[in-house]
Amino acid sequence: MWGGDFLSNLLKINAEWCEKAMSLPLLKPIDLGGLAISAPVILAPMSGVTDQPFRRLARSLGTPMVVSEMIASQAMVRENRQTLKMAELDGFGGPASVQLAGCDPATMAEAAKLVVDRGAAVVDINFGCPVKKVALGQSAGSALMRDEIAAARILEAMVKAVPVPVTLKMRMGWDHNSLNAPNLARIAEACGIRMVTIHGRTRQQFYTGQADWAFIRRVKEAVHIPVIANGDILSIEDAEEALRQSGADGVMIGRGAYGRPWLLGQIAAHLMHGIRAEEPRLAEQKRILLEHHALMLEHHGTEPGIRIARKHVAWYSKGLPGSAEFRVAVNHATSAEAVHALIDGFFDPLIEQGVTAVRDAYREAGEGRIAA
Repeated sequence: MWGGDFLSNLLKINAEWCEKAMSLPLLKPIDLGGLAISAPVILAPMSGVTDQPFRRLARSLGTPMVVSEMIASQAMVRENRQTLKMAELDGFGGPASVQLAGCDPATMAEAAKLVVDRGAAVVDINFGCPVKKVALGQSAGSALMRDEIAAARILEAMVKAVPVPVTLKMRMGWDHNSLNAPNLARIAEACGIRMVTIHGRTRQQFYTGQADWAFIRRVKEAVHIPVIANGDILSIEDAEEALRQSGADGVMIGRGAYGRPWLLGQIAAHLMHGIRAEEPRLAEQKRILLEHHALMLEHHGTEPGIRIARKHVAWYSKGLPGSAEFRVAVNHATSAEAVHALIDGFFDPLIEQGVTAVRDAYREAGEGRIAA
C-alpha cells in the first residue's frame, strides 16, 4: 500500500497540473504567411448585417478580426457605388478582411486587386453562400463546391493577383452525398490559400438542423493550413465545444453576434486568456445600442440608416419584457429622435427595475439554435 504522504503529494501534483491545464489558452495566434491573427475569433461576413458600423463597433468591443459583407466581384470591378460603400474598412486597427464572391477567375482577381488597393489586409473567397440567386443564378458561392476544377482556377487566380493572404470560406459540401470540403481544402492549400473556414452544414441544409462541428475535424486532418469552425456558435460554451469536436484553430461567429457585438470579445478573452467576462449590464447595452444607431445613421445617411438599423435595434431587445411591442413601434418610427425616445422609454424602466438582459434569448424564446 502507498503511504499517506505519497498519496497526498500525488493529489497535490495532480491538482497543480489541472490548474495549469485550465489556465492554458484554448487558442493560439495563427500566422497567415507574414500576417498574424493574435486571437482567431472572427466576425463572419453577413450580408445586410456586418456593414462598416457593425464591424467598427464589434472591433471596439474586443473582436480580434472582422470580415466585410459578401461583395460581388463584378459589382466591385464596375465600382458600383453601393458596393464600394460595402467594402469600406472599419478603420479601427487590426487585420481587416474583405470577402468576394463570383465565378469568373479574371473578374475575381481584378476585384481582389481593387480591395487590396483600398486597404484590405486579407481577401476572403466565398464558396459557401447557399442563396439561390448566388448559388444557382450566378454559379457562385456554394455552387463552386460542385466544380472543383472551376474552383481551383478561381483560387489560383486570386492568390496570384494580390500580395496579401487569401482565405476561403465554404460549407461541408453541396449535400450529404458530396461532402468534399476536405478535398477542396487540399486543393485550396495547393493553390496557396492561407486559411479555410468551414460552416458545418451543406448547401442543401441552408440554415436548418444543427452545424456538424465534428465533420470539420476531417478538414483539419486533411490540410496543414489553419482551419476555422463556423456555425451555431452562440456562446463561450458553444465555442469551446466547437473547438473540442473539430480540433479547429479558431472560430468564426455570425448570428450569435446579433444584438451582441461584444460577444466575440468575450469569447476571445476566455479562449486566449481564461478570462470569463460578465454580460454588460443593461445600461451599458443601451449605451452600445445608441452608439451603434448613431454610427449607422452617419454611415448610411439618416433615412436609409433608420430603416437599416431597425433589425439591429430589435436584436438588442431580444428576450426582454415588452420587446415585441417595442419592435413594432421601432419599425414605424421615421426619425432618429423618435427612435431614441422609444429606446429610452423601453430600456430606462427596465434598468430602474434591475432587469437583466436575457442574452441567450434565442434559446429561451424557444427559437432553438440559429446558424452562423
